[in-house]
Amino acid sequence: MKPIRIFNVSPALPSQLEPLRQLAYNLYWNWNSEAISLFRRLDEDLWVITNHNPVLMLGQISQERLAEVAADAGFIAHQERAVSELNDYLESRVWYQQNRAPKPEKDCFAYFCAEYGLAHCLPIYSGGLGVLAGDHLKSASDLGLPLVAVGLLYQEGYFAQYFNQDGWQQERYPLNDFYNMPLHLELQPDGSELIIGVEYPGRTVYARVWRVQVGTVPLYLLDTNIEQNPNPYDHDITDELYGGDLEMRIHQEMMLGIGGVRLLKALGYRPTAYHLNEGHSAFLILERIRLLMQEEGLSFDEARQFAKSTQIFTTHTPVSAGFDLFPTDMAMHYIGSYAQQFGLSPEQLLALGRENTGDFASPFSMAAFALKNSTFINGVSQLHGVVSQNMFHGLWRKLPLAEVPIGAIVNGIHARSFVALPTQELYDRYLGPDWDHKEPGHPLWQKVNTIPDEELWRNRERRRAELVVFVREQLVQHLTERGATVAEMQQAMEALNPDVLTIGFARRFATYKRGDLFLYDLERIKKIIMGNRDRQVQFVIAGKAHPKDTPGKELIRKILHTVRDQGLSQYVTFIPNYSIYIARMMVAGCDIWLNTPRRPREASGTSGMKAAMNGGLNLSILDGWWDEADYIQTGWAIGNGEEYADTGYQDQVEANALYDLLEKEIVPLFYDRDEKGIPRGWLEKVKACIRLNCPQFNTARMVRDYAQKAYFPTSDRYFTLSQDNYTGVKELAHWKRNLFEHWYDMKVKSVDISGDRSVKVSQVVQVKAEIDLAGLKPEDIEVQLYQGPVDEAGDIIEGRPTPMQYQGQSDSGCSLYFGETAYHSSGLQGLSLRILPQQAHLANSYEPRLILWA
Repeated sequence: MKPIRIFNVSPALPSQLEPLRQLAYNLYWNWNSEAISLFRRLDEDLWVITNHNPVLMLGQISQERLAEVAADAGFIAHQERAVSELNDYLESRVWYQQNRAPKPEKDCFAYFCAEYGLAHCLPIYSGGLGVLAGDHLKSASDLGLPLVAVGLLYQEGYFAQYFNQDGWQQERYPLNDFYNMPLHLELQPDGSELIIGVEYPGRTVYARVWRVQVGTVPLYLLDTNIEQNPNPYDHDITDELYGGDLEMRIHQEMMLGIGGVRLLKALGYRPTAYHLNEGHSAFLILERIRLLMQEEGLSFDEARQFAKSTQIFTTHTPVSAGFDLFPTDMAMHYIGSYAQQFGLSPEQLLALGRENTGDFASPFSMAAFALKNSTFINGVSQLHGVVSQNMFHGLWRKLPLAEVPIGAIVNGIHARSFVALPTQELYDRYLGPDWDHKEPGHPLWQKVNTIPDEELWRNRERRRAELVVFVREQLVQHLTERGATVAEMQQAMEALNPDVLTIGFARRFATYKRGDLFLYDLERIKKIIMGNRDRQVQFVIAGKAHPKDTPGKELIRKILHTVRDQGLSQYVTFIPNYSIYIARMMVAGCDIWLNTPRRPREASGTSGMKAAMNGGLNLSILDGWWDEADYIQTGWAIGNGEEYADTGYQDQVEANALYDLLEKEIVPLFYDRDEKGIPRGWLEKVKACIRLNCPQFNTARMVRDYAQKAYFPTSDRYFTLSQDNYTGVKELAHWKRNLFEHWYDMKVKSVDISGDRSVKVSQVVQVKAEIDLAGLKPEDIEVQLYQGPVDEAGDIIEGRPTPMQYQGQSDSGCSLYFGETAYHSSGLQGLSLRILPQQAHLANSYEPRLILWA
């Protein structure tokens, strides 16, 4: 029966408890201990049942209980403290104000991502990318950045995982009830819903806008499941995260990118920098160009240049297969209308998203599209930055690999979100209340050594015991839902031991992550796990395989069968339905965090950072973030960063290395106790882990890096290029057109190098060059000497550029350049000469992707 009217019913709170509503609808509660403990105090059981959702909790709690706490002076005082902390937080975010200089008229940084992992009660994320994005927003709020974020609001989210009796992963898709989540529906001044429209072939699809308030940062989410869309298919565009086929994916990415730009415009935002976190939102580039042409009167070249100059792209993918590729006919079917509006041919439009523009058969790559239209590009660890330079070298073919303009800003985690509350309190006592955002090298971190070993160890033991209890509860719940036997239930209630060395492994179950590597040699691992009753080892495992990843599901089933068949159920547990909450429990309670990917396929990995910040030691392949951490003082490295062609041999070598470390170093160090039962050597490593990893692998540091390296310079370019009716960008676009027209006619006519082929270390070498600029001006280019050692193939490696000076014109009308250099080491050294573009408004000389070598 259809209703004749629909009401949005909100909780009825006594006036004394009205501040609870303010607390519930700002996700600051998610990382504020006072607010969390307040909601727990209100109703501990309901807090758990509602998946830590204060909005749903307030809607379900009895009026009797509300009346009871309204009359409780202790509860009201607690509420006042929590509200006071929220208000102080909202008013005291000062890092941006203190560090943004010179202060522009109005910065606005727009952050786009397909998923956000913010809280257990907002299941609109699948894994690391989403959690990283959520932590990014939290730290942006902590620092007071003027950042606004955009995403999609998924009715079914990712999926809930459970296992059948055979150990095969099954998926459930619980519906998200948006009206009982910490979401605000955005309304027009007249009270109607704010609706955004995006044109698809033959129809317009509409979406309403919801807002999640993350401290001071608004996150706007688009929802197409509304009655304005008569086509059921359109309702499903925001149904599942990473669900459906390629056709559904392009629908989602158009809504995210194009719809996201339109919603920001409708809300009155004028972003000065756009940050594309992965390529899913890259269609925003098309919409930005269209708006700049339509509303600002810019040509296509000018609009594209302005968009490019104010866009930032972060890639998280270390393999080409991970990028979205749309067949040319599909791409043209959905975005072909932009070619007409831009005055481009179909091939010219498609070339914007192709690495090789001459390959007319290649698909439209969202990664290539984002790369070619962004001014700042970065990977998410130093190693991933190098991997990305290799992957995309084709876009800068003549540039030395090391100079490919893809940098690295290593990921981090939001400390207050993932460090267990008792551990936070321990740090607060000994380090001070602002430890969570202090930079690396700050004297505060030396105070870690003042934490008494006894206190640190008791905290670690309590967190491990809490994890064991939690795992047992989760297993019993899962088995109850599956209709398991009494014997299975009893076994689950006895799983694990709170006094045993506990190793955690939790991540997406893709085969390259090798979740079963620790089971490579069953006899050896069984001996390690239970061979010595006084020195046992246990494993806690969690993670989901993508619903369409059959090899990933097979991997999970293999682990479950092996554990059961080998009688290891008491020592090895797999927690179903991995989530932010399960992650928090695991990283807080595990002594060791295990990571075994095939190098270099882990772009960053942040779960190990979460464990480290809780005092857990890492045992990992040297990949992602661990490759640049101090893996000697703060954990153990499996191997030395080797890469293998034979994966079977790799598994054998690295499994044996894992066993050797457990047998010879890790287990002895953990169980080596003094007369008080304290493992002093272990705690020395734990303290180094906290002291060195907390400040470095932290989103406070990460977002500061993004602000200073990307947001501030990009926003500055926005103001410079747009002032005086976009004079700057018009000049830059005109200059670029002229540059491309003449570049390939330039010639290095002669190079005169002083001396013979033998020189001494530090001996000055003088170089004169005569160059035909072919119509370009000397100020359009920079001529550089390029020197470095010569490898066995005769190429200069580790080259170093030295600018040459313009000396005027020769009699023949060519430009003369002079430079001096010297070599500071002996051996076979090379010297070359190259020319790069230069212009005041360019972000860097590599942006035009032009280089001429002598």
